[in-house]
Formats: sequence, C-alpha cells, structure tokens
Amino acid sequence: MHTLTAYIEGIGLLGPGLTDWLTSQAVLSGQQPYQPHKTVLPSPALLPAAERRRSCAIVKLTLATGLEAIAAAGLDAASLPSVFSASGGDGENCHIICEMLASDDRQISPTRFHNSVHNVAAGYWSIATGAMTTSSVLSAFDASFGAGLLEALTQVVVDDTRTVLLACDTAYPEPLYSARPIPDAFGIALVLAPQRSAQALAQISVSLTDASADQLDDAALESLRIAIPAARGLPLLRGIALRQDKHVVLDYLDSTRLAVAIAPC
Repeated sequence: MHTLTAYIEGIGLLGPGLTDWLTSQAVLSGQQPYQPHKTVLPSPALLPAAERRRSCAIVKLTLATGLEAIAAAGLDAASLPSVFSASGGDGENCHIICEMLASDDRQISPTRFHNSVHNVAAGYWSIATGAMTTSSVLSAFDASFGAGLLEALTQVVVDDTRTVLLACDTAYPEPLYSARPIPDAFGIALVLAPQRSAQALAQISVSLTDASADQLDDAALESLRIAIPAARGLPLLRGIALRQDKHVVLDYLDSTRLAVAIAPC
C-alpha cells in the first residue's frame, strides 16, 4: 500500500468524559486529568421536529461530532462527501427490536425498523444538512475506525476533494452487552482535505505496518480506547493535541495496523 496523505481541517469528538474537541485537547495532551462520565448526546436541532423525535443515539452522535468538525473547518456540510464507519448499528434500537421479536406481539414499528439499518446515520445526516453528495457507509467490527480512515483518505487522494469521516459506536444493553460489551457512545469526526489551507490543523500520512498499536498512558483513557472500537482513533487525536511531530500506530486488523505520521500546521 502507498502512503496516503491529507490535511485535517476540523475535528469533532464526543464520548465518556470528552464533551468536544476544544475542551478535550488538554485532557488528551496530559495537561488535565481525564474524568470519565456517561456520554450526553445533544438533541439533533437541525432535524425537522418529526425526524428529531424518531432519531436514535447513533444519529445524535454523528450529527454532534460531524457538525463540530465542519464548523471548526469553516465549511458547509452540504458540500462535503461523507464516510460513516461503525462497528455495528444503534445498540439500544437493536435491543428493543430483539425484545419485540421475543414477545407475543411481534409488530415492529416502522421507525424501529428504519433506525435498524446500517446507513441510518447517513440518511438522517442528509436530511439535517441538505447534503446531496456521495456517502459511504461501512463496518469492519473492531477495525472500523481504521477502515473508515483509509476509505476517507482514499477518497481525498483519488478524487482530490475534501471528505468528512464520521466514526462512531453506541452502547449495547444487556443481554446483548454480554456478547458485545460496548459500554457507551463514542464518536470522532475528521474533515480531511487534499491540500493545506489556513484552517489546517495537521498533516497526516498513513501507511500499513505490523508494529504494535500505541497505548495511552492514562489507564482510564486506555480502557476507553480498548472498550469502544471508534475510540481506537484516540492516539491520533492525542498526537494532534500535543502539537508536535509525532508517529503513532493505530489498531486495525489482527496482523495489520496503521502507521500515522503527524505534522502540525
């Protein structure tokens, strides 16, 4: 694989104890202690009232992180191609559908059904932002953050266009949690550009490696990185928050990881 290079122009972040990118930089760079608390998902204000009522956790999460990243980059969300990456769908919605199927009344509501499809976040994103641009939706289990990053970078390099990556996961309640123990909602959004601009935060160059993935020094942050697939991107965000040339290795496949060179702009 050739090295893929792009510029990060905006970042969105939301997860346990991490309310946004602006305030989380001090935590990720070690200047402030990490204090985990349950993720609070904001109401998706851009959606019409009816869609807002029907929206599920994964929709609220992607809208929050994606819009934060795009606002920081000073861009129009409607103009950007998008890549959505998640290890699964909406955990709570999946749980409720399973409960209904296991009951005497197996009538699943249309809202529950359309919120169960893997591209539900992309659909609500287009409604909220008015985006008519291309949208890719993928899943690679625990490798989903790495797969999403590679897909977004490939689009940036091949199509010579900006792209927004929205990587996220949501919690599974019991009994699904015992089989898939994702404890909370977590999302990262990155606006990636092919050329450097005034908004650029960092240049990243990504290639494949067999080196071991980086771990985080803070035990609680490392637990978060391991627990939620989308949080595998935290070493990348830490490298950007440090504002210095860094080389990090991100989890991807069992025998292949992603080597990322970071240069601040």
